[in-house]
Amino acid sequence: MSKPVSQPSPNIINRARGPRGFGGPVVRAKNFSGTIRRIWRYMEKQKSALLVSILFVLVSTLLGLAAPYLIGKIIDDYIIPKDITGTVKALVLLGIVYLTTAVFTWLQGFMMVRVSLRTIRKLRQDLFDKFQTLSLRFFDSRTHGDLMSRVTNDIDSLNNALSQSVIQIFSSLLMVSGVAIAMFSLNWVLAIVALLVIPLMLSITKKIITYSGSYFISRQRDLGELNGFVEEAISGKEVITLFGKEERMNEQFSIVNERLRGSAMAADTVSGFLGPVNNFINNIGLGLIIAVGAMMTVEGMATVGIIAAFVTYSRQFFRPINQLSNLLNMFQSAIAGAERVFEVMDETPEIVDKAAAIIADSLKGDVEFSNVDFSYQEGKPILKNINVHVTPGEKIALVGPTGSGKTTFIGLLMRFYDVTKGTVKIDGTDIRDYQLGSLRKRIGVVLQDTFLFSGSIMENIRYGRLEATDEEVIAAAKMASAHQFIKHLPAGYHTVMTSGGTNLSQGQRQLLAIARAILADSDILILDEATSSIDTNTEMEIQKGISRLTEGRTSFVIAHRLKTIEKADRIFVVYQGEIVESGTHQDLLKNKGMYAEMYESQFQI
Repeated sequence: MSKPVSQPSPNIINRARGPRGFGGPVVRAKNFSGTIRRIWRYMEKQKSALLVSILFVLVSTLLGLAAPYLIGKIIDDYIIPKDITGTVKALVLLGIVYLTTAVFTWLQGFMMVRVSLRTIRKLRQDLFDKFQTLSLRFFDSRTHGDLMSRVTNDIDSLNNALSQSVIQIFSSLLMVSGVAIAMFSLNWVLAIVALLVIPLMLSITKKIITYSGSYFISRQRDLGELNGFVEEAISGKEVITLFGKEERMNEQFSIVNERLRGSAMAADTVSGFLGPVNNFINNIGLGLIIAVGAMMTVEGMATVGIIAAFVTYSRQFFRPINQLSNLLNMFQSAIAGAERVFEVMDETPEIVDKAAAIIADSLKGDVEFSNVDFSYQEGKPILKNINVHVTPGEKIALVGPTGSGKTTFIGLLMRFYDVTKGTVKIDGTDIRDYQLGSLRKRIGVVLQDTFLFSGSIMENIRYGRLEATDEEVIAAAKMASAHQFIKHLPAGYHTVMTSGGTNLSQGQRQLLAIARAILADSDILILDEATSSIDTNTEMEIQKGISRLTEGRTSFVIAHRLKTIEKADRIFVVYQGEIVESGTHQDLLKNKGMYAEMYESQFQI
């Protein structure tokens, strides 16, 4: 298929950052608050679990607030008066409080992890469902590795933030509010002293988070680029080895890997300042509390128990603020990932069903292209003024040089893309009026690039018609001449293949793809170089099966080996997006045109 091809810069080092390195400059989050609202719409579906988790937070926070108060009471009421019995009883009560706090803290974490995983499951499912609705044009312009990174890394980043951050943010805010109330109720002077360092802490935290935000976005995009590069390197390993480019690939990977290291290092370094800086400010605040508290105790304005309680409260007060800083820092990464996920989910499918789409229960096979133009990119036409009318049961062959538009012709018939101009009709109805799923179900296709899924051979052939019996699968394999090699495999039809079927030869994979199309028993059949990787003897057997398969069905065959399409009812010669010749094999040979030249070049001795 003649598709637009990205032209990378000769110097990979100078590539712009972004998915696969061609996405342009890194930018800040476009809509932080909007992304948060969209995440919440997923989370609110778990309201019951969220409410239970919040209840656990309230209980654990109240118990956490009670502990410092008990410490102060134990010191003033039991330790200083030397009441051993009372001290032991009070310490047992304090131990029970700490134990109960730990239990409820674990429960709130457990519930939040449950909420997070269910939310992420729904989000991941919606993203995968979205992939299934997007047209091929969307995937033509993006690397598979970057798209996989959005399903895995970006969603996992959000999962970590939801499971660890959301409930902790609420808990931290609740704890800060509760501690502030408790401190003011004990001694308002010491409470004001404790709050003096808060403006400084908030100001520094805000600056660090703002500064680090762009680095987190950069890290996520560089990670997507790395995944895309690795996916290409693994998929193209055979080509890399064939041309001996391992060292070159290592060098390029090193550049991409170093770019990710740099952006990740920048993000973690800047955000890493939060902890040490806030701890330093915390210690300043604690020193002020102790200093002022000591003077007040000497003057009789406070007790030793109150000072001890304030020291504990100050730790509880500053710890949540530190946690909030770190959690917000984590959210920078999560929001950057979530935006990349929602960016895909906001894509509008190019090919969609109409409101009252017609369900194609069966097709007669009358196909008509009327004044069809098509281009992948505006101003660069691939097909020009195509006019073809195929009657039911005709066998049509498409021939022509590589890149002339033959496979694009088939892509339009399958409605992988919509025409730029003109109409494509099947049985007198514009294919845009048909329901996509039902239309494609009635058209069987064997593409030049065969793809097989991980699983058994039986499952891969049955992919053509899931309800087919084992006997029907075997019958289809026999018709496709695949049965001969399958029966000699260690587990026969239950032999498990790796993804893509790489443990089979290209020819064997093509045989299975043909068997799959035969099993589908479609009304219209498309063979795109279906025998290009098969030896001559096997090809002769397949041609017999294809002849039986195409009998009474409209079929389109794309072929470079012209010997295989001599018996076609009509042959169309496509050159530079136009049909320059048409007719039977004998007619075209008599015309002494382009087809005759191609035929003679293949068979002259």
